[in-house]
Amino acid sequence: MSRSVKLVIIGAGTAGLTALSEARRKTDDVVLINDGPYGTTCARVGCMPSKALLEVAHTYASCEFLSGAGVESIDQMQVDISAVMKHVRSLRDRFTAGPIKLAESLGKRSIRGRPRFLEPTTLEVNGERIRTEKTIIATGTRPILPAKWQAFGNRVLTSDNIFEKKTLGGRGAVVGLGPIGAELAQAFAQLGLTIYGFDKTKQVAAITDPAVNQAMLDALGKEMNILIGEVDLKETTNGAIRVLAGGDVVDVDWVLAAIGRRPNLEGLGLEAIGVTLDERGVPEYDPCSLQIGNLPIYIAGDVSGMRPLMHEAADEGRIAAYHALTGHKELIGRRTPLEIVFTEPNVASAGLRYAELDLQRHIVATADFGQQPRALMTARNQGILQLYVDSEEGCIVGAEMAAPNAEHLGHLLAWAIQQRSTVDKLLQMPFYHPTVEEGLRPALHAARRQLGERRRQPDIPLCHEAADWALGGD
Repeated sequence: MSRSVKLVIIGAGTAGLTALSEARRKTDDVVLINDGPYGTTCARVGCMPSKALLEVAHTYASCEFLSGAGVESIDQMQVDISAVMKHVRSLRDRFTAGPIKLAESLGKRSIRGRPRFLEPTTLEVNGERIRTEKTIIATGTRPILPAKWQAFGNRVLTSDNIFEKKTLGGRGAVVGLGPIGAELAQAFAQLGLTIYGFDKTKQVAAITDPAVNQAMLDALGKEMNILIGEVDLKETTNGAIRVLAGGDVVDVDWVLAAIGRRPNLEGLGLEAIGVTLDERGVPEYDPCSLQIGNLPIYIAGDVSGMRPLMHEAADEGRIAAYHALTGHKELIGRRTPLEIVFTEPNVASAGLRYAELDLQRHIVATADFGQQPRALMTARNQGILQLYVDSEEGCIVGAEMAAPNAEHLGHLLAWAIQQRSTVDKLLQMPFYHPTVEEGLRPALHAARRQLGERRRQPDIPLCHEAADWALGGD
């Protein structure tokens, strides 16, 4: 059997399905090939079930605040972990229904199987040869699990299977406190389990700003034991798993490995068409067009390793399909980077991170939420925001924060950065009282002081400034 098509998309995750939607604006001559479960990583095992779990955990943790604020009998509430996990799976199934339905709607143009390249324009899947003008690889990633740890069976979990657990023992270890590990470790700790968080370093949640990182370490340390060092696992005589790291030894009922992800590229036959992989196992590609070398093949989504986030995967799917089907050399711009970790306090970054700054040119201004009025009212008064400003132009270039409502503050700052807003312009924007958002003001004032600037008028737009903004001017 054989057929010829304009475009083959390998992978039915966020990048693949968005590429499909973009492609279908121009042609229906598209085949989607997927090996493994449908439903996108985000909806099935990633951001959606984890946020459903976190919402329960954060809300339950707020009971301590209610108890101190005069609400009685809070201590009689109990957590049923099995019921919580069932609730998470129920929501998860709702989130995955849409992507699954979209893939099924393709009929014979949707193929389940693992394809391999015979030539740059020919693939084989399930014994069928498909000739294609262009191909998009959007096969995603999977969690890294050391071979030695696999011997512990379903007692060593990853983010791909932890939500399938009907219940969990009372003692758990989370190895790797990046964004995924930090979120899930805090969620289970807030639900009353004894959690030990392990990492090689004291850097958590992918934070690069030292001050923000310390604030997040302090927050996580109130809810779990954080231990630093290389982790080794051993069996015990009583059926527990012994976790050893940096001289520390703890026994737990289960372990969550959150030590990274690797690209799903095995078996595609890329070596047969002359594609070499880098040390991460990813092909070299143009970061603007997403084309692999000079081949008629594009790569998109988490598998590329560029920005492994759902909204970025969607954008890459669009970019790959656009270039694959139009052949245009005009490059599509990328949005301002925005990353959020849904711990409490939230962690967020927008634009440049601290590690990317030129400290000879960029200034750092701080807002501390310890005494911020709205945060105090909700007993969420912990964390800081670090604002990064270009000292020559006065515009906001980035921010990192561990702060209440950072998911909203991060959005506001990402929009401001993409619009190249200055410190002065942001200070003229409306801030309602009392809100967490007005906690940004101290950082803006601190930045203006460091810039050595003084505004002669109040921080209210003058008539001509308001008119310029209404007309879209600078």
